[in-house]
Amino acid sequence: MLKGLGGLGDMGKMMKAAQEMQGKMAELQEELETTMVTGESGAGLVKATATAKGVLTALDIDPSIFNADEKEVVEDLILAAIKDAQQRAAAKSQEEMSKLTEGLGLPAGMKLPF
Repeated sequence: MLKGLGGLGDMGKMMKAAQEMQGKMAELQEELETTMVTGESGAGLVKATATAKGVLTALDIDPSIFNADEKEVVEDLILAAIKDAQQRAAAKSQEEMSKLTEGLGLPAGMKLPF
């Protein structure tokens, strides 16, 4: 009489798994906001620190590079350090997201959030 409803149990499992994934995603998003990465350029003369979500939080510049005649070089070093920090942030974010998807049994390389 209720044979057609046998799949509802699977639907319930899927809903529960989706809720668990949503919770884990929220936790991961919070973690990425507090995880810091540091990019650098000029052999460490310029360092940019950002959250794993890519928000720049600090910039450290060695005073030895300040020379009025080399303003463009300093600007390039600053931009390079910021770009390096952003790339490291993106890599860290992707690494953590991959860990989450592996733990949930999702296919490797699946991008979340959709």
